[in-house]
Amino acid sequence: MTNIAAAIDHTLLKPEATKEQIEKLCAEAKEYVFASVCVNPAWVETAYALLKDSPVKVCTVIGFPLGASTSETKAFETKDAIGNGATEIDMVLNIGALKSGDTDTVKKDIEAVVQAAAGSAIVKVILETSLLNDEEKRTASLLAKEAGADFVKTSTGFSTGGATEEDIRLMRETVGPDLGVKASGGVRSLEDVKKMMDAGATRIGASSGVAIVKGESGEAGY
Repeated sequence: MTNIAAAIDHTLLKPEATKEQIEKLCAEAKEYVFASVCVNPAWVETAYALLKDSPVKVCTVIGFPLGASTSETKAFETKDAIGNGATEIDMVLNIGALKSGDTDTVKKDIEAVVQAAAGSAIVKVILETSLLNDEEKRTASLLAKEAGADFVKTSTGFSTGGATEEDIRLMRETVGPDLGVKASGGVRSLEDVKKMMDAGATRIGASSGVAIVKGESGEAGY
């Protein structure tokens, strides 16, 4: 728990986010040396320009927030984002296909993004755990691992719920020790972070990164 900041993706994904707010996000990320900033694809180029002389990476979201775009679209989004400077890709899996039992489609969807990112960016797969039962969470986690993803991630922050200790524990038990597990959605305090990391999380997605590292509580959100 020695360096919490290095495990946080400092996040701003609100659709109304302004350039000024993105600039502030990046300045904070540089000051506290967060793992990355996580921004919508339209802001990747801006964030990269602001962070290129720092160790902070640029993360973006693909197929966000529904996961319902085609695999071809997700792959194109991924390549475009990497071209603009992203080195971390958080994709939403095909939730409808998963709940339909169509595991082939889910796996191929993840593989399309993993292949598009190969050699250029790591891939985190957002399960949207609040919409899944435990069996579906396990299946999704295994499919992400089999498809070559680097992380499994709980939530977009835009659905009916966020990260829980129980889900982090289940995901960690399912993927084993070598894959990353990212807790996102509703993580707003240092206490929240410690609980998630104790349960097995290795990365935290939060819009309250500054408050967290200061030991305060941030506002509700991603």
